[in-house]
Amino acid sequence: MPPKRATNGTLWNLCEVCESYIVSKNVETHECPPNQLEHRFIRDNILYSTVDVRVNEEIKGLSQFEKDNLVFLTESVIQLLKLSIGDYAIITNLSTKESVIRTVWPSCEKGLTSVLLTKNGMDVSKLDGNNAVTVAGISSQKIKDANVIQLLILNAPRILEISNELLNRLRKSYTDKLVVRENNLSILFYGKQLKFQIKSVSAQNEDFEEDFNEKLTLDECLFKITKKTTFEIFKYEEDFKKEKAKQDPFMNIGGLNEEIAELKDLIDCALEYKPALTGFKTTRGVLIYGNPGTGKTVLSHALAVDSKATIVQINPADLYGKLKGSPEENIRELFKSAKEQVPSIILMDEVDILCPSRSSRMTDAEKKIVACMLTQFDELMDCKQIFVIGATNKPDSVDAAFRRCGRFEREIEIPVPNPNNRFDILKNLLPQVEEKMLKDLSGKTHGFVGADLLALSSRAALHASQQQRQQVNWDDFKFALTRVRPSAMREVQIEVPNVLWSDIGGQSKLKLILRQCVEWPLKHAESFIRMGITPPRGVLMYGPPGCSKTMIAKALATESGLNFLSIKGPELFSKWVGESERAVREVFRKARQVAPSIVFFDEIDALGGERNGGSSSVQERVLAQLLTELDGVTPLGDVTILAATNRPDRIDKALLRPGRLDRIVYVPLPDEATRKDIFRIKLAKMPTVDIDIDGLVAKTVGYSGAEVNAVCHEAAMMALEEDLSADKVMTHHFDAALDLITPRTPQSLLDIYDEYNKKS
Repeated sequence: MPPKRATNGTLWNLCEVCESYIVSKNVETHECPPNQLEHRFIRDNILYSTVDVRVNEEIKGLSQFEKDNLVFLTESVIQLLKLSIGDYAIITNLSTKESVIRTVWPSCEKGLTSVLLTKNGMDVSKLDGNNAVTVAGISSQKIKDANVIQLLILNAPRILEISNELLNRLRKSYTDKLVVRENNLSILFYGKQLKFQIKSVSAQNEDFEEDFNEKLTLDECLFKITKKTTFEIFKYEEDFKKEKAKQDPFMNIGGLNEEIAELKDLIDCALEYKPALTGFKTTRGVLIYGNPGTGKTVLSHALAVDSKATIVQINPADLYGKLKGSPEENIRELFKSAKEQVPSIILMDEVDILCPSRSSRMTDAEKKIVACMLTQFDELMDCKQIFVIGATNKPDSVDAAFRRCGRFEREIEIPVPNPNNRFDILKNLLPQVEEKMLKDLSGKTHGFVGADLLALSSRAALHASQQQRQQVNWDDFKFALTRVRPSAMREVQIEVPNVLWSDIGGQSKLKLILRQCVEWPLKHAESFIRMGITPPRGVLMYGPPGCSKTMIAKALATESGLNFLSIKGPELFSKWVGESERAVREVFRKARQVAPSIVFFDEIDALGGERNGGSSSVQERVLAQLLTELDGVTPLGDVTILAATNRPDRIDKALLRPGRLDRIVYVPLPDEATRKDIFRIKLAKMPTVDIDIDGLVAKTVGYSGAEVNAVCHEAAMMALEEDLSADKVMTHHFDAALDLITPRTPQSLLDIYDEYNKKS
């Protein structure tokens, strides 16, 4: 044990190794570095001890409120901490990291290292007896004068009114006192001990304002209450949140930081909050567009509120209903109101209805509205401090005359959120849920927009309530994911069966290729970038009927967790000219919108048949559109194409070149090992007795996977035919099933595959 040197009489000893002060009775057990669990000590002018209640609170000349704001330390501790009586000390709970500030006062307690508070002072500070704490002095450089402090009453009586008398009592009680983040304050008001929690604070003469629930560090949040400090008191948490939303309208908007920054710059220049360059025209209008549910309307209103400008709203429904007069008169009045109350922002929701593309099918009333809108936009060119924000989910339906310089000259897309943006949105929606769970959830919600995530959260909360739980857990989110799908998928949504890779026997090569095409680009994107290559665009599976091509597609949908669009070739055809091509475009548009996603074309030979002059003109146009979508100007992005067919020889060669369906995989009749896997998987779910799987494998040469599955199904049915209460399937049942079900793949079809393999 290192030698110790006595100091301060015989009360304290200094360890010359770790330079800690320890009480004499702990010298024998002291080890370097010191451990607070072993004993209490002082090191680097910080006392490591535990807090307790001071029993004797009688101090002459001090009120109870003043005594509640004291920390009682022995004179030797005060001396070693380099403090004086009346100085401020900060007490930090080592387990919760919460801190309170108290005035130092000498104590005559026998325990040298005692840290004592009054009983009420202990309650207000959220400290319990025997909590491990540190006590240290405060540097004056860390203290800022508080400007505005927002408080939430923790025990407000219903009849309590937020009066000037209450505010004055608070200010008088705490003037010249120091507070730290999330401190509780307490005053006696008409016989009731009121407790307050500090929710936020701003400092005087500094651009410093933070919410304590976010990211403040201790060095940034020591505040002194002065006579100029203003208190804002809230009786309920909801009232505080509403006020906070007014002060920060973007508080509940996640994942749109870049778009918000760009739009705020445009607004600040248009409203002349920022100086514009001389000789250059200022942008007066912006069109915000994106998929439904991405937050266009919410963002528009938040921008308007943040600008502190007059807000004038133009809604299509109001023009015909709420407001008196003709729609054109109402439009002129609204624009006039904006000009008279500058700085102002005009909000136009559903711009595609207000400013539709002009065509021969438009009514005279609609043409008048469009003409009036164009006139009003042109008159804004000579106005200052006016900005127009339009929102739509159909930008192509807005007349081209509005989408030019001087009108909606800037167009900003609000995209479908990526995983990081979804995480930001979920953090705002579910602040009480741990971040790891939100990270996992954001990775499994491909294609979800903000409105979808809100619906998902509500469904998970409802499920938790039905299970009589107060907290939402991962099981609730898993359930919600089976009920809530991306809104963009509703028109093409399918029920994906719960098929796993383990349910499919054999086919290891095909499973690997599909993982390379789908899983690798998502999980190992950096590897493709490092090698300078792009992931495979698509996979074509061909082979005899019943060889699990469609089942593999279902398993891929289940295992990958990606959005899955299943398309049957014939369903895209329409007798109306142009509708078939539009259907193909719509499929790929939705796939890009909810990417990463998989588009599965079953029986693709019906859609992409060989162009030999014999095919219909509709089929040729559909094929041309399909080729364009696969390798056209618009990139596929994170969209993988999966196709299946029984007749690869009938597919147009242009569809099979690299860059479209890159990987062509033959799915043959199952070999011996694959049939054994299929029997093993199937029989594991059936009650059987002494079944010779090897014997069954030998008897099913030439059977497809579907036929092997049918043998097992038929054997079970025959067992039930003998006895409806049967609980075993016997060998003779399988023998009878094999007599009934024979291989049905013709040799001529297998010859076609052999010939195709040789050519390709």
